[in-house]
Amino acid sequence: MPIKNRLAETHAEITGWRRHLHAHPELGFAEHQTSAFVADKLREIGVDAIETGIAQTGVVAVIKGRTDTKGRVIGLRADMDALPILEASGVDYASTNPGTMHACGHDGHTSILLGVAQYLAETRNFDGTAVLLFQPAEEGGGGGREMVNEGVMDRFGVQEVYGLHNMPGLPTGQFAIRSGALMGSADEFYITVTGKGGHAAAPHQSIDPNVTAAHIILGLQSITSRNVDPLHAAVVSVCALHSDVDTHNVIPQQTRMTGTVRALEAEVRDMVEARVKAIAKATAEAYDCEVEVDYRLGYPVTVNHPDHTEYAIAAARAVAGDVITDTPPIMAAEDFSFMLNVRPGAYIFLGNGDGPMVHHPAYIFDDDAIPAGCSWFVELVEQRMPAQ
Repeated sequence: MPIKNRLAETHAEITGWRRHLHAHPELGFAEHQTSAFVADKLREIGVDAIETGIAQTGVVAVIKGRTDTKGRVIGLRADMDALPILEASGVDYASTNPGTMHACGHDGHTSILLGVAQYLAETRNFDGTAVLLFQPAEEGGGGGREMVNEGVMDRFGVQEVYGLHNMPGLPTGQFAIRSGALMGSADEFYITVTGKGGHAAAPHQSIDPNVTAAHIILGLQSITSRNVDPLHAAVVSVCALHSDVDTHNVIPQQTRMTGTVRALEAEVRDMVEARVKAIAKATAEAYDCEVEVDYRLGYPVTVNHPDHTEYAIAAARAVAGDVITDTPPIMAAEDFSFMLNVRPGAYIFLGNGDGPMVHHPAYIFDDDAIPAGCSWFVELVEQRMPAQ
C-alpha cells in the first residue's frame, strides 16, 4: 500500500493521540477536553488559523498551501463525539469515563485528521487552502447541521467537502464508496394513543389504547410492503412501546410508541412520513381513540456528488490500489449529509478489519487504518489543488 512516507513515520504518534482520545470519550456537544486537545495539537503543528467554539465544541483549522493562484478551498471533516455505551473492549487504554466510549471510531477519525493537519502544515505541497472541520455531536445531535447553520462553509470559503468513516468487515485500509445515495435518512416518530382506562376484567367499559397501538404497529409495517416501490428502499421500525400503567389488571389510559424511519430517497422519505401520520390517525379513529403523532425529521440522505465521488476514488486508488466503487448503500445515517447538501463532495468508507460492528461495546478502531485514512485526505488535497 503506497502510504505517504511521512505518514508512515508519524503513525505511532497519531496512534498515541487516538488512544488518548479513546480513553477520554465525551458525548455530543460536551467534547470540551476533546476539542481542547485538538486545538492544542493544531497549535503545536502550526496551522495558519484556528477557531474554536463553533457549534459549541467544534474546531476549524486553516492550512494554506505553498501557493494560492486559483483561490481553491477544500474542506475535510472528522467527527469527535462518543456514545453512551459501557465499554467491553478489554484494551488497556479503555474509557476512563464509565458509560461513555468511542464505540464508533470517532477517536480514529479525529486523529486521522490531526495527522493530515500535521502533514499538510509541514509540506504545504498544494495550491490553495485546506479547511479542517472537527465536528461535534454526530451521534444524533446534528453537529454537522449546526456547523452549517453557523456558516462555516461561507465563512471559510469551502468549495467542496470530504469525509470518511471506518467500516468493520472491510479489510483494514480498503476503501469503499458509491456515487449517489450512500447512507439513509433518519427520522423518528412518537405516537401517543389515548383511550379510556379501566379494569381489565371489564374491557367493554374501557377503550383499550394497547389494542389500537397494536393495529397501528401492524399498519405501519404495510408501508414498506405496499407503499414503497419494491425497487427502492425504506425502513419503518417501532422500537419501544409504553403505557401509563405497569400492572396486570388495569387497561391503560394512554400508550406511546417510538420508532424510526429510514430511506434512501427524499421522495420516499416524504411519502413514508405522510403514511405514518395517515395510518395512525385512521386506525385510532376506527378504534375510537385519540392520537397524537410527533414526527421529527432527522438526518437527510447522505448523497455523494458524481464528479466528487470520482475525485475520492482517484485519491483512494493512489493510496490502496483497488477500490470498491459500487458498495451497497446502508440505512445507517450520517450528519455529514448536511454538509453535502450545501457543498459538493463525497463520503467514503475505510476498512477497519474483522471485529465487532460500530456501536457495539466491544468495538475498537484499528490503528493500522490510520496511515491509509491520512493518505486519502492528503491525496485529495494534493490532487484537487496541485502545487504550482
